[in-house]
Amino acid sequence: MNVLITGGAGYIGSHTAKLLKSRGLTPVVFDDLSQGRLAWARYGPFVFGDIRDEEALFRVLKGFQIEAVIHFAARASVEESTRLPEVYFDVNVGGTVALLKAMKRAEVRRLVFSSSAAVYGDARVDTIAEDHPKKPTNPYGLSKWQCEQVVSSVAPVAGIRYAVLRYFNVVGNDPEGELYETHEPETHVLPNLMRAALTGGSFTLYGTDHPTADGTAVRDYVYVMDLALAHVRALEVLDTRERLVSNVGGGSGVSVRELLAVVGEALGRPISMVERPIRAGDPPRLVADDRFLRTWFSHRFKPLSEVVPEMAQNPPYFLVPERSDRP
Repeated sequence: MNVLITGGAGYIGSHTAKLLKSRGLTPVVFDDLSQGRLAWARYGPFVFGDIRDEEALFRVLKGFQIEAVIHFAARASVEESTRLPEVYFDVNVGGTVALLKAMKRAEVRRLVFSSSAAVYGDARVDTIAEDHPKKPTNPYGLSKWQCEQVVSSVAPVAGIRYAVLRYFNVVGNDPEGELYETHEPETHVLPNLMRAALTGGSFTLYGTDHPTADGTAVRDYVYVMDLALAHVRALEVLDTRERLVSNVGGGSGVSVRELLAVVGEALGRPISMVERPIRAGDPPRLVADDRFLRTWFSHRFKPLSEVVPEMAQNPPYFLVPERSDRP
């Protein structure tokens, strides 16, 4: 089976493409390389293109005889979305509309959509179930929620079976070290923590007065290969279901201070820290209620206590050189 992966040259998309190939499927990557890396589009055919280009998407779907789509392509920084909200609605929502229109024309009937826990906004409970109210606190989360609404409205009319996966904070890299997490600039907490520790730099801690036990933000961390497997499993579930909307998280929270301690222990060195105010749009706590997830995805999630030491064994990951593959 040929599977189109939009954004497949990015962090999560490339890990999913690698897993698909290992399972005997053919991942076809569609990416504009604005955030992804050409070197990561190595597991199947690569097509350079803009997710908002319906005609280009249609040609790929027909030309490669695509049978299913996993849709990652999106802008995905909370902080950036507060400065450039118009870009997030244009790319994320506009791109999803273009993809659905192309799928309808090409008669491709299965879609797995990459959503986010950011659709929930500030949690009212310790763990967030799928029916929690949707009140995003930033344009990124709002754009993902709008994408979900577009998918749920268009897919049934177009005869498309769909899965929406709302995942929490993704960490780690593939065991072989071929792929890793990197953004420009890097905004995610774990890569920044480990880079600071390994280079002797300072880690910037945003927010020490959240309404949490130690005042720092609490998140549910998901190992990237576990998340990739969830996407593959969701494709299989769509053989027998018309619709699937599910969290993907481990069901337990770790604060930034706790994460700092885990990294310090794994690397055996102190981490210099600079405290800053809470960033706009950052919820204090995001932890998944994973009860529904376990009904369709029976899998042991790798905990941070295993992920961080594995990452620490590959220091070059945190010292990524300047990119040379910009289009």
